[in-house]
Amino acid sequence: MIDGLVTNFHQPSSTLLLLVAALIGDSWKAVYDHALHNDFRFLSYGDGSLLWK
Repeated sequence: MIDGLVTNFHQPSSTLLLLVAALIGDSWKAVYDHALHNDFRFLSYGDGSLLWK
């Protein structure tokens, strides 16, 4: 079992986004909304995130 994940911001409907949702639940939506409203970069060369449960 893990408590955290370091990753970048993934595309909607991707299996990697499902990985994020599996760890932090529905709060992934708030995390991504924050990223979108603050001009974070997405995909392979985007900003990273530390997601902690």
